[in-house]
Amino acid sequence: MITTEDEARNWLRALPECDDDAWVRLETLVAMLVEENRQQNLVSAASLDQVWLRHIVDSAQLLPHVPRGTSPWLDLGTGAGFPGLVIAALRPECEVIMVESRNRRIEWLDRARIAMGLEKARVVGQRLELVESVPVGVISARAFAPLEKLLTLSARFSTSDTVWLLPKGRSAKQELDDLRKWRHMFHVEQSLTDPQAGIIVGTLADRKGMTK
Repeated sequence: MITTEDEARNWLRALPECDDDAWVRLETLVAMLVEENRQQNLVSAASLDQVWLRHIVDSAQLLPHVPRGTSPWLDLGTGAGFPGLVIAALRPECEVIMVESRNRRIEWLDRARIAMGLEKARVVGQRLELVESVPVGVISARAFAPLEKLLTLSARFSTSDTVWLLPKGRSAKQELDDLRKWRHMFHVEQSLTDPQAGIIVGTLADRKGMTK
């Protein structure tokens, strides 16, 4: 378990993706986040005291579950940029599609993306229901919607090979236990940043009794 800012930075530095350029991108993101949070409530002010642990590593811990080269990466309800901007900072060669419907968050994501030099990342400023269906390699969503609703909204982007990465906090096991209508190979991984949090990881076939 990672519990301090120093441990978080050390864990990041050990990631294969975290070269010097990636580190600069992440430092840019942190500095911009702290400044922007004075203008709009992107994240809780208290969490900025542990920004590397609570937001950067909490996002980056998804990477080991996805082989390098897997693309595109679709991040739903990106909000302040987690995990989307962190993933793009560490894998700039990957097409990262960040879906966000709130105007001020869309503007923030675009400013941060440009400042970090993330040429293959883009923001789709629409409600998820209006986003064009395209097959993707990864789907992530951090605190976006309950699992059943999330699958109903976003299964159209998934193939049998798509990796789903869904940080769910304390509700991960319960939400997965309650899932009845979908054929899947999901399991819960322990979060590295919160002893009570879990991440739903796996692949999806389809809704039971229906074709996609």
